[in-house]
Amino acid sequence: MLEQLVGDSQALDRALAGEELSYKDGLELMNYDNQHILAAVADNTRKKLVGDTVTFAASYYMNYTNVCAASCQMCAFYRKEGADDAYTLTPQEIEQRVSIAEQMGATEVHIVGGFHPTLPLEYYEDMMRVIKKNHPQLNIKALTAAEIYFLSKLTKNSTKEILSRLKSAGLDSMPGGGSELFHPDIRDKIVRGKCTGQQWLDVIEEAHNMGIQSNVTMLYGHIEKPEHIIDHLIKIRELQKKTNGFITLIPLKFSLDNTELEQQHLVNNECSSLYDLKIIALSRLMLANILNNISVYWVAYGKKLAQVALANGGNDLVGTAFSEEIYRAAGKPTTSSVGELATMVKEVGRFPAQRNTHFEILKQF
Repeated sequence: MLEQLVGDSQALDRALAGEELSYKDGLELMNYDNQHILAAVADNTRKKLVGDTVTFAASYYMNYTNVCAASCQMCAFYRKEGADDAYTLTPQEIEQRVSIAEQMGATEVHIVGGFHPTLPLEYYEDMMRVIKKNHPQLNIKALTAAEIYFLSKLTKNSTKEILSRLKSAGLDSMPGGGSELFHPDIRDKIVRGKCTGQQWLDVIEEAHNMGIQSNVTMLYGHIEKPEHIIDHLIKIRELQKKTNGFITLIPLKFSLDNTELEQQHLVNNECSSLYDLKIIALSRLMLANILNNISVYWVAYGKKLAQVALANGGNDLVGTAFSEEIYRAAGKPTTSSVGELATMVKEVGRFPAQRNTHFEILKQF
C-alpha cells in the first residue's frame, strides 16, 4: 500500500526497501511536499526497527553555571562574568540539587553549563566525585563535546586527557549538545566562540573510543538550508558506523525568544510545526539501521506536537527534564513527570516505558 502512495519518489522507494539514503535522497525529502506520506514511511520504518514502545528517562537537568566565554547568536541562556544574574554553583549547591533529584526519582543527572573562563578542571572532577560517592546509582551525563574542547584550550590539556580524568572522576556518558549544525557555512553564523563541527566530532569520537557513549543533537529552524540538515545527519551516520557510540539523536527546535538572532531580525518566527515533523521523519529515514533512536524533545515542541511527532518517526520523549533552564530562558515551560509522559504516550496508542540513559527498560506502564 505504501509503495503505491509514494509515487515517483525514488528516495521514499529506497527508504521502504530499507536502503541507506544518499545526500541526494535527503535533499529530495527535504523538498518533498506531502508530509502525510513522508510521515507514513518514517513511521513504518520506526515500527520495523524499534516497535511501538515509546521510552523516556527520569532526568534531572543541572546547569552548573550560565557564565560563558562564548556569545552564540542562537542562545538566550548565557551571561557574561559579573552580570547581575550570572551564577556558578558551589559543590555544596550541586550536591543539594542532586540529592533532590534522586528523591524525585531521577536515574540520571544531565549536567551542562556555559564556557566558564576561570573554573579549573578540578572543579569538574570534584563535582563528579561528590555525586558518584553520594549517589553511585545515578548516571552522570555531563559536559558536551564543546565544553570538553573549551576546557582543553583553557587548561592546556589534550581533550583525551580531560575525558580520561573526568571518566576516572565518575563521568558515565555525555549529552549531545554543542553540535548545533556541523557545516561551517551555517555554524559560523549561529555560534561564536565555540568549537568547529569537525572538532566536536573529533572529541566525541575520542569519548566513544574510551567507552563513553553520548547523545547527539541537531539545532534546526533558524537560518539553515536543506543541505545543512542533510550534511549534519550524514556526518552523524558516518561516525556512528565507526564507533557505535551515539545513543540517540535529539533534533532541537530553535527557540527564538531573547536570542541575538531575534534581536537582529535574522529570524522573526519560529519554524512551522510541519517543518518540525519533517525533521523528525527525515532523521528517522536518514539514520535508519545505523542510529535507531530518534528522540522528540517535548520541552521545545510542547506536549501536543510531541505526540504528533511520535507518529512521524519518533520513539523517545527524552525525559522529565526536571529543572531545565536553557529552554526556560527562551520562554518554554519545562516541567513534567514520568506519569504525564506515560499518559502522553498512551493517548496516541503506543506503549510507554521508563528507560535508563542507555535505553535499557526500567519500568513499563
